[in-house]
Amino acid sequence: MGRGIEGLEKAYDIFFTGALIVLAVLVVLCLVRAIIGPRVADRIVSVNMTGTMVIVMIAILALMLEEGYLADICLIYAMISFLAVIVLVKVYMGVYLEGKRKEEKDDDFVVEKGPGEDAIGTAIKEDSGGCE
Repeated sequence: MGRGIEGLEKAYDIFFTGALIVLAVLVVLCLVRAIIGPRVADRIVSVNMTGTMVIVMIAILALMLEEGYLADICLIYAMISFLAVIVLVKVYMGVYLEGKRKEEKDDDFVVEKGPGEDAIGTAIKEDSGGCE
């Protein structure tokens, strides 16, 4: 009977080790996406995914090592990761809205000249020989 439990523990160790290896590879891929990501939104999602996978890795280590304090660290890391993503989104939205306001401001000052108009947009009166 003791042999069955040892076999099950060995199977869990192999499963958890495999899961940790897969998660480590995925974390590296997410970090690559965070660096390469063509848009800021891709980078923010990548950072969020990386944080989530690290949380899962810490939880798996807590089970493997049978250490309860790692679960506490996992919860604290989850809160910090959540706040980091919120801060990144706030900064990104502030930069985006500032750029949008600046773009709208620049659009207000641009005046297109049509044929026969000066820079203000009023029609240039042609000299008609004194007859108006």
